[in-house]
Amino acid sequence: MNASLRTTAAFAVALGLALGACAQTETSESTGGYVDNSAITGKVKTAILQDPSLKVMQIDVTTYKNVVQLSGFVDTPQIKSHAGTVASQVSGVASVQNNLIVK
Repeated sequence: MNASLRTTAAFAVALGLALGACAQTETSESTGGYVDNSAITGKVKTAILQDPSLKVMQIDVTTYKNVVQLSGFVDTPQIKSHAGTVASQVSGVASVQNNLIVK
């Protein structure tokens, strides 16, 4: 095998490994997906903090594959429901898993 062919083959293998490392699988997400989900998480947190009835609550937000999960504790079932509604209205949110617990 000549040097040029070996270099091309090595480049192809390296490129395949690099692209494969960024690919989405069932248990992980691509780099782009991670960035998109981080942006959605930030938007949901902002929406919650801007809502006067929610900003004092301890609500944790995580996002995976555009599905937002709310967790933490709230004072009433109405606040729990309202937090889910606020999160679902954020652009990019596919659905909301409202795991908030009423104290």
